[in-house]
Parts: sequence; structure tokens; C-alpha cells
Amino acid sequence: MTPPRIRRRRSIGAFGHRNYRLFFAGQAVSLVGTWMQQVAQAWLVLQISGGDPLWLGVVAAAQFLPVMVLGLFAGVLADSLPKRQMLIAVQVVMMLLALVLAVLTVSGVVEIWMVVVLAVLLGCANAVDMPVRQSFAIEMVGPRDVGNAVSLNSAMFNGARVVGPAVAGLTIGAFGVAVAFALNAVSFLAVIVGLALMRDEELHRGRLVPRPRSARHVVDNLSEGLRFVRRTPVVLMAISVVGLVATVGMNFNVLIPPLAQEVLKSDAAGFGFLMTASGLGSLAAAVVLVAGGKPRPIRIALGGMLLGVASIALAFSGSFAVSLVLMALIGAGGITMAATANATIQLSVPDGLRGRVMSVYTTVFAGSVPVGGLAVGALASAVGIPLTIGVGGVLSLATGLAAFLWWRRIRGSVQISPELATEAVDARSPASSGALQPGELGAGQRPESQSASFLESQPAARVR
Repeated sequence: MTPPRIRRRRSIGAFGHRNYRLFFAGQAVSLVGTWMQQVAQAWLVLQISGGDPLWLGVVAAAQFLPVMVLGLFAGVLADSLPKRQMLIAVQVVMMLLALVLAVLTVSGVVEIWMVVVLAVLLGCANAVDMPVRQSFAIEMVGPRDVGNAVSLNSAMFNGARVVGPAVAGLTIGAFGVAVAFALNAVSFLAVIVGLALMRDEELHRGRLVPRPRSARHVVDNLSEGLRFVRRTPVVLMAISVVGLVATVGMNFNVLIPPLAQEVLKSDAAGFGFLMTASGLGSLAAAVVLVAGGKPRPIRIALGGMLLGVASIALAFSGSFAVSLVLMALIGAGGITMAATANATIQLSVPDGLRGRVMSVYTTVFAGSVPVGGLAVGALASAVGIPLTIGVGGVLSLATGLAAFLWWRRIRGSVQISPELATEAVDARSPASSGALQPGELGAGQRPESQSASFLESQPAARVR
């Protein structure tokens, strides 16, 4: 049994790294602004579209379609270029887009097509940001603390979900949506400064993969990451389950604004508090994951089932108070599923493939928004909000149950590693790196799935 002092130290191990502390502080501020903008943008779209939830789906699709198209290529960049410098450039672009939306709104000239165009541009920036930021975690803290860093990032993200929507609701009520957009633009300065103050010599950077020089090399690099996902059962399960549940059951920006306005007869502040309740549930689940140690893949299935059951109950709720509780449970289920999947994948991937494999995860996760957003928006327009939420809940529950059976099958397979068979992703190397070593095969992976270009780009061994 692990002594309590060691357990407490492991639960905050990532904070022992100066670069991670800077990243955490900057992101904590910037993410509050990001959540403020999401709430404000949804409310703005609802106002200028005459309350049609289909337009919420269109804007969501516009923001995340670029991630589907460009996300895998960004994974190649993440494995080939310095991640810190890429993140600084992307944050500057996002700050400028938020500022433009604030100016358009405060001037009174904003129209729905302008919001769609800005959403597309933000999606292009996100396509680069998501895989690079996800794969940057291990560079800040090293393989030993990457699982803890992922859990702390989830806690930070969901802490912002608690603060951001509540502040956004109050800000919109007092000053209007333009101020929320402006505050988001200012918040990007925190993460830009934090990234700029990092010390390159303290980063745990692996050798970068050679930059592809032709279209064929790009395709080869993409195929390498996709082959790893397909031939590593636990990674394939994590990505598939998150993608399916996110598509059918996590379309909050499409369904919750009309739920607040039409079903619960509330206003912008009520919408903000519903999103805050979801954030509180997510934060509570993330804290439990931080304290819970190594990720256990079974939690992916359990999180999906919890989200599904709570969504079904929400479909029958006409009480604002009950809906708050159910939104908290939905948030807890969603983050339990997504954070566990993220950490499981991070700990199962070799350094030279991490950017590309994480780009598959982020592309599938983000791609669920345009696909699910449009479908859910159209369904809500046709049959109403409660029935649409109920359908999503049933499908999420079914996916969680299927994942439970899938994981039991993986555990019983001779191809799965002993560590994952005990429902934890343990360290695979003598240095307890928590990641596959160069040249080491993943679960169920055949030797030919690691191409010569990848093997030649890796050091002979990682020594700490």
C-alpha cells in the first residue's frame, strides 16, 4: 500500500516543474475567458437568429469542421516543430479573433454570417492548438508526471467551466455580450506571457521527427499515427468511445441555451448557471481523478454511462433546481470519460508518435461537434429540446455499456499489456516513464506498424 505522503506528492507531482506552473497559471486565466466567450457567443447567436437552435449547430459546425479537416496534419507539425513557439503564435491569433468579435458586437453591425466566418477562423487556430497543447504536456513534466499533469489540466479546465459561464452570465446581464468577448481577448495575455517565460533547457523534449518534404511524406506520417491507433486496442477504444458519446450526448452549446430559455423559462444568467453546474460536476470528477492516481480505462465506460443516465433524466426535468443537479452529473460523467481517455492514450504512445496520435484523438473529439451539432440542432428544431436530449442520453448509455464489454474483452486478450490488464497504465520502462520506449510495440501492434522513418528519428534509449 502506498503511504499517504507519497500519494499526496504524486497527486501534485506536475507542480514540481516550473514550466508547468507557468503553463497552469496562464491557462487558468485564459480558459475562464474562453468559457465566457462560448457562453456569450451562444447567447449572441440565439439573439440574432431569432432563437433558432439550428443556427447554434451551424456555428458549432463552422468552428470545429476545420479541426476535422486540418487536425491530423497539425499532428504532423506537433511532432516536427517546437511546440512552445507554435502555441505562442496560435494564442496571438485567437486573441485577435476575440477582439474582432468584440468590436463587431459593440459597434452593432454583427450579423450571423460574421459569427460563422470568425468561428471558421477560430477552428483553424484550434486545429493546430489542440494536438500541440495535448502533446506538450509531457515536455513540461516528463513521462513520470504526465498522467498527473493531464488530470490537473482537467481540473483546471473544469474550474474555468465553473467560473467562466457564471461570470459570463452576470457580465452579459450587466454589460452585454461585447464585454465578455473583450475580456476573453485580454485573458490570452496570461497564457502568452506564461509560455514566453518558460525555460527551453527544462523541457523534456524528444528528438523531433524530420519535417516532411513532400505530400507523400506527409501521408506516410499520418498513416503511421493511424496505424498505431488501429493496432493498439486500448487507444482505439478510448478514441472511439469519446467520439461517439461526444457526438450524441455532449452538444451543450446547441441544446442548453434553448433548454434554459424555452423549457426552464430562464434567461442568460440561468443559462450561465446551468453551464456552471456542469462545470462543478466536471471539476469534482477531475479532482477525484487527480487523487485517484493512475488512469483506469474502465472509467471511460463508467463516465459514458453516467452521462447517459443523467441526460435521460434531464429530458424529463421541468425544474430548474433538478436540472442543475443533473447538469452536474452530466459534467462529472463527461470529464471522467474524456480525462481518463486522454491520460490512457498519453501513457500508451511513444514520444515520436504522440503528436500524431493525439491529433487523432482531438480530431475525433472535436469532429463530434459539427457532426453532432448539426444533427442535434436539426432534430431539436423538428421534435423539441427534451426529446432530443433524451435520445442523446439513450445513445450515450448504450455506448458506455458497449465500452464496458469492450474493455472486458481487451483485459482478457493476450495482446494487452499486464499493466492495462489490471486497469491501470503503469510505467513500461525501468525509469517508470509511463510511455512505450522507442522500438517497443504497443498492445496488439505488429512490428511493421512502426516505419523506418519513425525508428530512425528516436534515440536508442531514454535515460533519466
